[in-house]
Amino acid sequence: MVRVEPTGPLVVQPGAASDVKVSAAIAGLGIIYLFEDRLSDAIAQGALVPVLESWWQSFSGPFLYFSSRRLMPAPLRAFVDFIKR
Repeated sequence: MVRVEPTGPLVVQPGAASDVKVSAAIAGLGIIYLFEDRLSDAIAQGALVPVLESWWQSFSGPFLYFSSRRLMPAPLRAFVDFIKR
């Protein structure tokens, strides 16, 4: 049995302020739910300890579906190029 007793209220919206969430988890304020890639350094250094590993979901990467490559709008082209990097 694992018991977690956070010391104060901290609410961070999903997708926002991931640095704040990681810092709070390292400080012992609670459990963090974030992509493994983002937490791998802290886990390797022993600052964070993985929990419920058998429940982790795999993530093969982002997928983007769009109708055509010929007439792709410039903002979409920039986004695709950004994601590829």
